[in-house]
Amino acid sequence: MTSVSTSAEMDQNKSRESTQVKTGHSLSEAERQHLARRSNTVRQCLKHHGISCSENDMPNIAVLGSGGGLRAMIGLLGSVCQLKEEGLLDCIKYLCGVSGSTWCMASLYKEPNWSTKLDTLKENIVHRLAKGSVSWLKMGQKLVDYITEKDNFSMTDVWAALIVSYLVKEIDEHKLTQQRGNYTNDPYPIYTLIDKQCKHDKLNADVWFEITPDESGYSLSGAFVDSSCLRSQFENGQKIKDQPETDMLYLQGLCGSAIADMEENLKFLYEQLKHLIMGESTKESHTPQTPDVQNGCLLLLTLVDLNLCVLKKEDPTVYLQTIKDLLKDKHDEIERMTVHLENVVTSEKTISKEELNGYTLQVCNSITDMFTVQGFWDDTYKAIMRALEEIVCWIWGKTYNFLYKMEVKDVDPSVLNSKEREYEDAGLLLNSPYFSVLREERDIKLIISLDYSSGNPFETVVQAAKLCKALQIPFPKVVVPAEDTEPKDFYVFRGYSDAPTVIHMPLFNVVNCNGEVEEWWKRYPTSKRNYSLKDITDLMEKAGENIKNNKEKLLKEIQNVIKDIQKSKLG
Repeated sequence: MTSVSTSAEMDQNKSRESTQVKTGHSLSEAERQHLARRSNTVRQCLKHHGISCSENDMPNIAVLGSGGGLRAMIGLLGSVCQLKEEGLLDCIKYLCGVSGSTWCMASLYKEPNWSTKLDTLKENIVHRLAKGSVSWLKMGQKLVDYITEKDNFSMTDVWAALIVSYLVKEIDEHKLTQQRGNYTNDPYPIYTLIDKQCKHDKLNADVWFEITPDESGYSLSGAFVDSSCLRSQFENGQKIKDQPETDMLYLQGLCGSAIADMEENLKFLYEQLKHLIMGESTKESHTPQTPDVQNGCLLLLTLVDLNLCVLKKEDPTVYLQTIKDLLKDKHDEIERMTVHLENVVTSEKTISKEELNGYTLQVCNSITDMFTVQGFWDDTYKAIMRALEEIVCWIWGKTYNFLYKMEVKDVDPSVLNSKEREYEDAGLLLNSPYFSVLREERDIKLIISLDYSSGNPFETVVQAAKLCKALQIPFPKVVVPAEDTEPKDFYVFRGYSDAPTVIHMPLFNVVNCNGEVEEWWKRYPTSKRNYSLKDITDLMEKAGENIKNNKEKLLKEIQNVIKDIQKSKLG
């Protein structure tokens, strides 16, 4: 068993790691220590279920939570609670999430040793989702904070402040590294996302990015930095400028930003901005005192309405006329552009995305000038304009690149030569966090895939198998049943050689839905924004049934994996 370092040694390690980039595939010392401690818990749990194993043949088991918006968040909560109820949670070494599942993980790991007080924690989370809310004042202030505290503001900041806080009903300002040492009784957490540029460049080995309380980096390339300074500026492997550590609200926005297609996400964002603008303009302490400032506030609102109107393919003429009237005799260029767009609408019945984006940026610049001239500059209005500009640019997860100007053998030069990187929801590529647990050094023998994805119930595991084949990563052969059958609740894809065994469990299935799978999917679309108490409890029950109904099968597969390990050690 790995020895446990003293507190002084841990502090020295943290100080040394936070100013350097680590290349190579080894696990962090903190993760190794946690797994060493966790091994005894796993062994005792298996013994309780009548399964004997030594430290040498004990399997590393990982639970994966897929994406799926609030459905995934609530589904994972239901699954984890049932694992605890069935006495199986202590068998698990890793809990990994993508997108909506990371929202659940953030809520769990905020509480030290959460698995020991899960009933109370569950009640608090359920109550918050069903009854809680975040005021527009707090959303606006959070948006302001994100703009002022960091160098590289992007769409992720807007999404976190206005969308994630609205969906999860809280602004979680805890830092990820505050979790260090606070989950000794829990599985090790891994939050997963992707490098957007690597995805577009089809650099498959560099795409997968993981974040843990200890270190963050490229899962397959083997390049990591201490999580406390993920946002800081590095050059040639050394930190040259500090940036404040990301908070958990931003992390949830970073991991979970694909709750709908781009058009629906845009509508949601513009709707939230409208509410924020109207909330700001009616605050007594911020009531505009001059006609220009009043007009500026109305211009912001009209500009948002214009963008929403075009998205919905409605006639935007009234909004263009309003903008023209508000800026009459003040900004000739805007007036000319507005007349041009009115003519475009008359002839073509629509405005192109490119022209609308250019117009939006120009109006924002004009409003900035208006407020500046009047000597009035409200932080929230400034933040709203920055948000509009970011929506137009649509750049997500902009972060200083800790690998900038380094020489790393397994990392593509295009990554090493860029000063900034853009990170986004991993669900846009693969809606389950397979590649964080497929790192060879984690030696995962059994993967329990809890799939809350909509659409094809086997898409994630089939896609993972294809990607692994291309990357020459051991993965079991995946053969799925005929497409015209409703999914069952339990599938096993057994490993071979060095490949892990994968258990795949679709959320809604023929067993827990009694032939009403389609009806349940209609009730819980990924874009669903608000859940009643009944919605939450019913969904948690369905997710929990998948665990409860398959307890013995899960234990049997654990036994099978142990036997495979023992056979392999015998030669």
